[in-house]
Amino acid sequence: MGASPDRIESVCVFCGSSDAVEPSFLTDAADFGRVLAAANLRLVYGGGGVGLMGACARAAHEAGGDVLGIIPQFLTSRERALDVVETIVVRSMHERKQIMFERSEGFVVLPGGIGTLEEIIELLSWRRLDLHRKPVVFYSPDGFWEPLFQLLQHTVDARLTPPDFMDSWAVATRVEDILPLIQARLAAGDEDDAPRTATQIT
Repeated sequence: MGASPDRIESVCVFCGSSDAVEPSFLTDAADFGRVLAAANLRLVYGGGGVGLMGACARAAHEAGGDVLGIIPQFLTSRERALDVVETIVVRSMHERKQIMFERSEGFVVLPGGIGTLEEIIELLSWRRLDLHRKPVVFYSPDGFWEPLFQLLQHTVDARLTPPDFMDSWAVATRVEDILPLIQARLAAGDEDDAPRTATQIT
């Protein structure tokens, strides 16, 4: 199941690849990259050098952090793979996501678009099927991910998803709260019983 606190080595970050975003999103992504580097945690990410993922990876690397990118061959030009960090080039999106999952003990979801949604919905679906219990933390500045949470709650209200599914993740509204939430849920051993928001651990 999930890694114990003394074994955590890597955190996977899912996020957008667009440069045409609010500058604050890019700043926050870079800040979190530096947080991971300072904590000696490897950043596992989608391998691109653009958008939030590029900002996060570049900042982590420049701060002396360990970074691993995984990118499909067909995206190496479009997402401009970073050549200054370790990068695994794979054949498909499925292989990319599988390696990202296998190389990570926890997951952080920064603001992103349809690609990020696809990645996190699959991860949460695996959690629903009890295929993993690794902690998942959404960074939701100004309620960015609230529409998604409302949609998922809608499926619960329609009795298509069990109520306890809504305990499958935690939500941070400040960059500095992301890692403490991951660590709290790891320490609890079962994220269903762990804090869901940063205010619950302060």
